[in-house]
Amino acid sequence: MATVPGYSPSLWVRLCHALPRLDLTLQSRDNVFTPDSWEYQQTLLVLSSLSAIALVLSLLVVLSFLIHYCCCHRGDSSSGSEEEEEEDDTSGAHGYSGKKGRGICCVTWVSVAAVTICCVAIGIGFYGNSEANDGMYQLTSSLLTANYTLASVNHLVLDTVTGLQLSITGPLTTMEELFSSSMPFLVSTRTCRRLSETVVALLSSLTLGRPSGVPSLNNGAGNSSSAIASPPVTPVPPSLSPPAPLPTSPLPGPFSPGWAANTLMVNEDYRWLSYVLLLLLDLVVCLFILLGLAKQARWLLILMTVLAWLALFLSWGSLGLETATVVAVSDFCSDPNTFVLNSTHFNSGTSSEILDYYLTCNRRMNSPFQQLLTQSQRALSSIHTHLSSLEREALPQIPKAERPLREVQEILNATEGNFHQLVALLNCRGLNKDYVDSLKGLCYDGMEGLLYLSLYSFLSALAFTAILCSLPGAWRSFPRTPNVSSNGNPGYESLPLIDRQTPPPSYSPSMMTAYGGSQSTPNPAHSSNLYSH
Repeated sequence: MATVPGYSPSLWVRLCHALPRLDLTLQSRDNVFTPDSWEYQQTLLVLSSLSAIALVLSLLVVLSFLIHYCCCHRGDSSSGSEEEEEEDDTSGAHGYSGKKGRGICCVTWVSVAAVTICCVAIGIGFYGNSEANDGMYQLTSSLLTANYTLASVNHLVLDTVTGLQLSITGPLTTMEELFSSSMPFLVSTRTCRRLSETVVALLSSLTLGRPSGVPSLNNGAGNSSSAIASPPVTPVPPSLSPPAPLPTSPLPGPFSPGWAANTLMVNEDYRWLSYVLLLLLDLVVCLFILLGLAKQARWLLILMTVLAWLALFLSWGSLGLETATVVAVSDFCSDPNTFVLNSTHFNSGTSSEILDYYLTCNRRMNSPFQQLLTQSQRALSSIHTHLSSLEREALPQIPKAERPLREVQEILNATEGNFHQLVALLNCRGLNKDYVDSLKGLCYDGMEGLLYLSLYSFLSALAFTAILCSLPGAWRSFPRTPNVSSNGNPGYESLPLIDRQTPPPSYSPSMMTAYGGSQSTPNPAHSSNLYSH
């Protein structure tokens, strides 16, 4: 396992990486991160299937409670209806002192406790979603910074090669024609041409992998006319550059940090939005369940029961995806260098020596570009020496050569400036810092966010299982809404006027006087009807 300076796997990464792995035939497998391997994919499927098993168990528990409410309570209600009526008469229409009232209270408090656990899980889910988003933001930012560095290297090399080719085809050719009569000057000029061609060949062989949105160096170096015609493009920082268009192929070759960053940003936006919608759905269900219990609204609880079924399936499903993702991320974060060095997506077009130099950035390791840069620097210094000699000796004799000589010197000065920037960018510290920052974003914040999301899914699934077990008993035990009048007496408006003790509150004073007179004179027909029984 190659160590990465400034990064070490966290405790959660080591614990998840140590989980046993089984394939579909229940045979033990290793935990090396090989996402293209079918055996490794089987281990993730087995771990995800655990949430499916938990979903089946939850369904069995809910169905058993539903059978209990539908069958057992129906027999109990038919056999003990007389006892319940006596208890209702003694305890009042809305009281909880009887046996039925105590059952309603117990079921209601179970539902409230489950809703409280679900609300706690929702808070954990919001925090985990934010942590995962922060980790992915740090990962994509580091990839964009690395892509900017690679783009700067490619543009500097392209500008240097283009400038040297321009000097070869332009002012150096003119100087050769002017110095054709003087052999020492002609030899110095041809030496400058040969050294310039050497630098062009050396820099054209420099490969770090092509970033997104950067033209290929071989195309620019191979065709000198097109290289000269197209002006050099200065790369912009990742914060100002527009996102690169996504290629049609699944993965470009060689690996492009810009392509990976844009792909991850798009997927992260969809992931973040999906979890926000899921959390809001759970929150709405929990709040309306509490409202239905408080108002004893049967129709509202029935509607929330249907949504709770949907939330239950989504919770267990998200837990399965999160389990597979957490295990895969822990396998990668436990030894990231091994996967990057062995993966063809990363080392296509780049040697393992170069990758190892930038991934580890060990001070004891020499840069793989050291020899190339040394030879290029020596060639540029020799060109500068020959041009200085020609300036001192040739210009007094051939004044016409001053203009092409000045042009070559200007190109050489720009080339040396680009070369110094190139040497600084090719140092391993910049790209290695981006690599370490991306690992920290994925393996620290991203891993922590995924674990919190897994805890949210597990707690919400348990809470909705308890809610589905208790809600049917709650809304079935709610008392039927009687015909309650404005003064609070059940069935008051349905009583005949002759049987009422007081007039309705909607009567006017004249109507109340007439009502009092009618009540003072008893109705003989009504009295005979009463005594006839």
